Amino acid sequence: MIQVTIGQYFPGKSVVHALDPRMKIILTLVYVAMLFTATNPFALLAGAAFLALVYILSRIPIKLILRSLKPILPIIIFTAVLNLFFVQGPPIFQFYFIKITSAGLMTAFLMSLRIICLIAGTSLLTYTTSPILLTDAIERLLKPLKLLHAPVHELAMMMTIALRFIPTLIEETDKIMNAQKARGADWENGSVMSRAKAMIPILIPLFVSAFRRADELALAMECRCYAGGEHRTRMRQLKLQSRDFMALLFIAAFFAGVIVLNVFA
Repeated sequence: MIQVTIGQYFPGKSVVHALDPRMKIILTLVYVAMLFTATNPFALLAGAAFLALVYILSRIPIKLILRSLKPILPIIIFTAVLNLFFVQGPPIFQFYFIKITSAGLMTAFLMSLRIICLIAGTSLLTYTTSPILLTDAIERLLKPLKLLHAPVHELAMMMTIALRFIPTLIEETDKIMNAQKARGADWENGSVMSRAKAMIPILIPLFVSAFRRADELALAMECRCYAGGEHRTRMRQLKLQSRDFMALLFIAAFFAGVIVLNVFA
């Protein structure tokens, strides 16, 4: 569990790191829309190729991508199996009640690749954007909601803190599990109920630790006279530059290519 990379930030000096965080959020949303727009293998492979190119530009190691996909591997396998055996069509293999169709095979491939690209693409946002810049970007993008008296700054702060503490809680869970193993805890043997009961010594200390960390964070913010988003200054002012608009044009061109592949491929 300590190898899970969700929510972590990896500093760098790549082109992707240098993009405005607001533009990176917009690009991520456009990429997600592009993935769900792709309806055939060629269009989806084009989306995967685009993601691979962006990862190369960001200089993020391939092992981080694999580590980010590790927690969702059971979901990918489960989704692929459901689509493989339950999508109707002309069978290409049949053994008693087990039937594999060409449509099921294609759907399983498309769904698995779409989930992989979705997780890897959204993870790239946190890999290349610091939590502080991510908070500022979310607050700026949600600024129109202030007209409806929505607590925009507080919402952005809560989302970023939750994202930031995912690796911390995973590390804490790993420590607690190692401590319980040293005391003879066993989660792999026995019935489902016994294994579920064995998780209680993990969940209770984890909840206590999470509430303690939240209390310490709140106390630290109060000691620094934190008073929400009103009249707060920022050390780094966000300004859109030419490279941000070039990145938007680049992904828009890829999006158009995906639509063309959907129609003609």
